[in-house]
Amino acid sequence: MFTGIVQAVGTIEKITPFEGGLTLTVAAPELDMSDVALGDSISHNGACMTVIEIAEGHRYRIDVSNESLGVTVGLAQQGGKVNLEKAMRLSDRVGGHLVSGHVDGVGTVVSFEPVGDNRELIVEAPQSLARYLAVKGSVVVNGVSLTTNYVNDVAGGCRFSINLIPHTLSVTTLGGIKAGDKVNLEIDLIARYVERMMALEQA
Repeated sequence: MFTGIVQAVGTIEKITPFEGGLTLTVAAPELDMSDVALGDSISHNGACMTVIEIAEGHRYRIDVSNESLGVTVGLAQQGGKVNLEKAMRLSDRVGGHLVSGHVDGVGTVVSFEPVGDNRELIVEAPQSLARYLAVKGSVVVNGVSLTTNYVNDVAGGCRFSINLIPHTLSVTTLGGIKAGDKVNLEIDLIARYVERMMALEQA
């Protein structure tokens, strides 16, 4: 489990194909690696991956399956930047919200415009995720826990707005996105369970 509070931004330094996916070498000079061990989970742009090797110079390696590559974005670009978060401890503060690290879908950035010192991010989510998004609800965008300002249904999905403060823009990769970019989305766990319970009651 994660909280959606990014701890560092890493760089995908090397990509090595293997049968069934890619091995990524990630450089994470700003991530505290003192307690990272083989088999630990680290979120990369919202996708939970397992550390398979720890290398010198604040580097580590992960294997990403073709299945994961097919349902996420931003994990197959050499030199690409990724938001990183180590799995939470049970004693940690939940500064964002409970996040599983399982990407539910890919959204498209509609606009990213200044509003004073902040930025308004508008993302279009696919129809499959529309029913899970609500005003002032939680959503994860590229591994970052955020709160929606508004949600509007549109043909083929829904659009939601997020206000990004300067701090978030400076410590995550979100400061560099632009209209047309694809982003990883994870819906709120509570919404997922509520839907399941309602479906059972109506069955």
